[in-house]
Amino acid sequence: MQERRPASPVSEFARFLRTETVGGVVLLAATAVALIWANSPWSGAYVAMRETVVGPAGLHLDLTLATWATDGLLAIFFFVVGLELKRELVIGELSTRSQAMLPVTAALGGMIVPALLALAVGWGEPAMEQAWAIPVATDIAFALGVLAVAGSALPTSARIFLLGLAVADDLGGIIVIAVLFSSGLNLLWIGAVVLAGLTYWWLQRKRVRAWWLYVPLGVFTWIAMHEAGIHATISGVLLGLLTRVKADPGEEYAPALRLEHRLQPWSAGFCVPVFALFAAGVPIGSDALRAVFTERVALGIVVGLLVGKLIGIFGASWLVIRFTPADRPRGLSWRDLAAVSMLGGVGFTVSLLIAELSLADHPDLLDTAKAGVLVASASASLIGAAMVMRRVRVRARENGDNGGDEGSAPA
Repeated sequence: MQERRPASPVSEFARFLRTETVGGVVLLAATAVALIWANSPWSGAYVAMRETVVGPAGLHLDLTLATWATDGLLAIFFFVVGLELKRELVIGELSTRSQAMLPVTAALGGMIVPALLALAVGWGEPAMEQAWAIPVATDIAFALGVLAVAGSALPTSARIFLLGLAVADDLGGIIVIAVLFSSGLNLLWIGAVVLAGLTYWWLQRKRVRAWWLYVPLGVFTWIAMHEAGIHATISGVLLGLLTRVKADPGEEYAPALRLEHRLQPWSAGFCVPVFALFAAGVPIGSDALRAVFTERVALGIVVGLLVGKLIGIFGASWLVIRFTPADRPRGLSWRDLAAVSMLGGVGFTVSLLIAELSLADHPDLLDTAKAGVLVASASASLIGAAMVMRRVRVRARENGDNGGDEGSAPA
C-alpha cells in the first residue's frame, strides 16, 4: 500500500529520478542542436535569434530572447528546485541533522574545492573575481541520467546520495547567484517582493487553491525581483520555499507535490532545454577548443569541475563519515562513493547560467568559458560513467563469488 502513496519520500525519489533522466536526454538533444546550429553556415540566424528583443520597454522588460530564456524560463526551473528543496528539508532526505549531514557536507566540499582550484588556476585574471563560482554547480538531470543508465545495478543508496548532494548543491548555487549577482538594489521593489512573498505565504496558510490568484502573483513577484536588482530566477526559489509541503487531514496531496508533478515535465522537457538551446551555442573549432586549455579562466573551470568536484565531494564525505556519527550510504563501498562523486563534475545548466552572469562584462571570454563548462561536463559524464560501470562489474563478480553478499564489497 505504501508504494501507491506518491507523497512518500521513497516513491517521490523514484519519480524524480525517472523524470530527470528523461529531462537529461532532452537537455542533451537541445545542447547538440545549439552546438551544430552555432557552428553551421546558418550561425548568423542563431545569433540573430538570440539577440531578438521582445517585451514592454516601459517596464524595463524589453529583453533579448536569450535573456528571457535565462531570467524567465529558468525561474520556473528554480521554482521546481525550490519545491524540491522545501520538501526535502521538511519531510525528505534532508529533514533531520543525521540524514542531512553527509549530503550537505559533501555538497559544501564539492563547492569550496572547485572554487579554490579555479581561483588558483586563474589567479591574477580580473574576470576570475566572479568566474570562480562557475564550477561550483552540479546538474541534477545529467548526473542522475548518467547514473541511471550506467549504474542501475548499484544500490538505491547511490541514487539517494547523489540526489541529496545535488539538492544541497542547488541551494548553495542559489545563494551564490543571490549574493554575487545582485546589484543596484532598489529598496522599494525589495519591499514589493517581501509583500508578494507574504501574500503567497498567507494564501498557502489559508489553503487557497485558486490558480488565477497564484499565477498573477507569481508574475508580479518575478517582475518585482527583476526591478529590485536581484536575479529574477530567485523569485522562483522564494515562492517554492513558501509552498506548503505537508498534506492536511483528508487532503490527498500537499500543494508542493501537486505543483511539482504538474511543472516538472515543463521544467525538464521545455524550460531547461530551451535555455540550453540559447546558452550552449558556442564555437567548437580547433582554435576554440585550444583556448579552453590555454585561457586560464576556462582552464580553471575545467579543473574545478573535473578535479575539484571529485576531491571535494569524496574528501568531504570521507571526513564527515570518519569523524562524525554519519554513516556511509548503505551498501556502497568507498570506491562506489568515488565513482558517484565523479558525476558531481557534471555542471552544465547552473554553471552556464553563472558563466553568463559572471562574465557579462567580459564577452570575449564568455564563449570560451561556456566551452570549458561543456568540455568538463561531457568529460565528467564519460569518466563517471566508466567508473560506475566498472564498479557494477566488480560488484557483480564479487557477489557471484560470495553468493551475493552485498555488504562484503571492499573499502
